[in-house]
Order: sequence, then C-alpha cells, then structure tokens
Amino acid sequence: MQRRAAGILTSARRRIITSTAWAASVVLSVGLLAPAPAEAKPKPSRKELTAQQKKLADEAEKLSEQYNGLRERLRQAQKAASVAKASADRQKKTLDEARDRMAKLAADAYKNGPVDPAISFVSAGDPQAVLDRSAALNYFASQDNTRIVQLLQTMQGAERARKAAEARASQVRRLTDEAKKKRQELQTKLKKVERQLGTYTSTGSRPGSIPNVSSGGASAKAMGAVKAALSQLGVPYSWGGGTASGPSYGTAQGANIKGFDCSGLTLYAYAQVGIGLGHYTGSQYSAGTHVSQSQLKPGDLVFFYSDLHHMGMYIGNGKMVHAPQTGDVVKIAPIAGRPFAGGVRVA
Repeated sequence: MQRRAAGILTSARRRIITSTAWAASVVLSVGLLAPAPAEAKPKPSRKELTAQQKKLADEAEKLSEQYNGLRERLRQAQKAASVAKASADRQKKTLDEARDRMAKLAADAYKNGPVDPAISFVSAGDPQAVLDRSAALNYFASQDNTRIVQLLQTMQGAERARKAAEARASQVRRLTDEAKKKRQELQTKLKKVERQLGTYTSTGSRPGSIPNVSSGGASAKAMGAVKAALSQLGVPYSWGGGTASGPSYGTAQGANIKGFDCSGLTLYAYAQVGIGLGHYTGSQYSAGTHVSQSQLKPGDLVFFYSDLHHMGMYIGNGKMVHAPQTGDVVKIAPIAGRPFAGGVRVA
C-alpha cells in the first residue's frame, strides 16, 4: 500500500515538472517572437528644418501668385461677358423694333394683296426656324427690299452677340471652377506650412524712419512709388492681401491678416502715383519696359524665378523692398540670393 502511494506521488511530480517545463518553453518562445521596440525616429536637425521652411514658404508664394493670376483672368472674363450681354440686349431691342415695323407692313400687304412670306417671319414664335427654311432664305436673298435685309442683318447680329455672350459665360464658369479647385489645393499646401512653421499672428512693427533713397536718374513717379512702398515697412505679409488703397485682408491663410503679398505691395505703391497694376506678378511683368539687372533704377519692378512667382521694388544699391512670405513683414533685402528673372520700368 505504501509502495502504491509512493508511485502515485512520483507520477504526479513528473506531470508537474513536465507542465512547468512546457510553460517555460512557451514563455521563452513568445519572448523570442515578440517584436523589438521600434527605435524613435530622429528629429530633423535645425539645418534640415530651415531648408524645409524655405522650400514650403517658396511653394506657398508660388501658389499664391498662381491664384492671383486666376483671379485676374476671372475678372477679365466676367467683364467681357458683361459687355457681350449688353450688346446682345441692344441687338434684341433693335430686332423687336424692326419686327414691329415689319408686322405693320405685312398686315397692310395682307389686306391689299397676296400673302408676303414676311408675314410668316414676323408672326412665327421662332423666327429663326423660318429663316432656316431654304425657301425663306432664298426669298429674302432674292428681294431687293431694304426692310427685309435690315431685319435679317439685325437678327443675325443679335444671334452672334447672344452666342458670344453664352460662350463667354461658359468660360467664366470654367474659370470659376478652376479657381475654386486651385484655392483648395493652395489651402492644403498652406496647412502644411502652418504645421511646419506655426500660424503667423504678429501685427508687425513699424520702423522708426524711412531710409533715404537716391533717385539714381529715376523719374519723379518712380520715386513716389518707392516712397509709398517704403512707408509700409513692417506691415505683415498677407497671402492675397493688398489693394490700391493699402493693406487688406487676404484669402485662405491670409484671411485673418491685414497686409500685403508681393504683387499687392507694388500694386499699392504705384497706385499712389496714378499708375494701375494688376494684382498678379504675370500682369505686372508686362506692364512696362524690360530692363536688365545692370540697368535697374529705383522704382523698377524686379522679378525672380522662371515662373515669376516673387517680385519686389528696386531701391538702389542692389536692394529692394518687398513682402517676402508668410510669417514675415514688408522689409528691405538684397536682390541677390534669388534667381533674377527680369526688371520692368513702369514709370
């Protein structure tokens, strides 16, 4: 009996040892299979952050001027559509008056003789459908009748004006859609800039005095523009900001900042001497006489990069006044350091 009890105890001990060994092996296996802790990604160096900041700021300004260009084209298209519609309305009025005169003449002819084909024309709900019939066209073409010719020409003119207005309106709608899409893309890009650089909230600071600038042979109007631009030193950069009246709230990221972007500053400066410029580097590049870098005088507009996405106003001694980028203010800086694309003398 004692031997049997000892055997049972020995067997139980073996099972416990075996189970413990198996559990230990499982724990060891799990430990070996578990992934090692991921190494922390090294933070970018100050040099890398500075390079990234410059790249993002440059991209933001490039997109800003592209959007300014779209706004300029949109305004032009809207103006052209308005003119075309006014012309169509005038032609329609003339056509209605001519049709009234024709109706009276046709009524008189009906009382006194055979039906004139003109009766069908003036009484039709759709006169163009009557004109489209070859018989009617042949009739009008064969008549030496001033009233018929006048009516036909008036109607054709009104139709051309109407089609032109519709085509222009369609173009305006396409431009509007394009501008909306571009603005969304710009906002996405600028959010990245904000994440990297932080949102600019400073109100800027005014300098104690405006530096004296020698004319260097520049015209009185050019020097007046230089004085106006320098009077805005310290005003914040605002994406899309600046009008002929002064600093303004911009668009998208610049919506809460009253200031200037690069072309808005030069637009303002030349408006003070009676010269109108578009709020777009591309249009300002075509606003005057092109000069080389060696020919620059104070007041000349200076442009940078092949796509002209940045500009400033030359003030002499290799320097310019400009609105640099998001988070900065209107300041004086060397023109060196950016790829020079050309100079333009406006006055």
